[in-house]
Amino acid sequence: MAAKSQPIKKNPLAWLTAQPFAHRGLHDAGQAAPENTMSAFTRAMTAGHGVELDVQVSFDGSAMVFHDETLERLTDVEGPIGNFTSARLRDVKLKNSDQYIPSLDMVLTLIGGQVPVLIEAKSSIDTDFHPLCFAIRRALEGYRGPVAVMSFDPRVVSWFGRNAPKLIRGLVVSDQEANSNNLLERLGWLRLFAIWRAKPNFIAYNVKNLPSTLSRKLRDNHIPLLTWTVRTAEERVIAQDHADNIIYEEEAAVAH
Repeated sequence: MAAKSQPIKKNPLAWLTAQPFAHRGLHDAGQAAPENTMSAFTRAMTAGHGVELDVQVSFDGSAMVFHDETLERLTDVEGPIGNFTSARLRDVKLKNSDQYIPSLDMVLTLIGGQVPVLIEAKSSIDTDFHPLCFAIRRALEGYRGPVAVMSFDPRVVSWFGRNAPKLIRGLVVSDQEANSNNLLERLGWLRLFAIWRAKPNFIAYNVKNLPSTLSRKLRDNHIPLLTWTVRTAEERVIAQDHADNIIYEEEAAVAH
């Protein structure tokens, strides 16, 4: 009797490297599609690319899609985003634009699983990260598309490992500590500890630090390595040789 063939197991991380990710959406140099806006995400989907976006938490505990901790760089309103309610933030227009600050719920409804999504949770060392994590988890309830959460903060990545273990999670890594006055930082021990603590499914590595001993070890151990933020042809070549996928700005789109 012939042995039954075993079903081929699908790699749950394969989507991470299947198509490039537009950094903060496919935003433009003008104001038609500012970063982290619905128009920028629509442009990325039209290009067939994944979406990378940033999330901060509002005063009333909602996940809002915005990069900075404060509003003034991109809007005519001043102050920390955490001082404003989600309703107020949705009324804030980005400078010289008709685009507003969307909630993560709104963005996920727009994308609807059509392209992969990378959510970078923006936390700071001097604030409680738990409201941010809860807000993101609530927004993702019932979402069926390919999605991952990532952060520079290993505490955030660890939280999702404990409280949403089926969700793909990544650690964002940079070698900026190489010039630190702290010996442990210069040797990379704190970065290694962060990876050990977070236990990420993938790493998002600063393209300016590639290649490195750590990046080679990660790939040798079959940990998917994404790299950010690819902006030039030279950086695209580095990424092609030393990473598994790119998170790119507008200038890199011509390569795909």
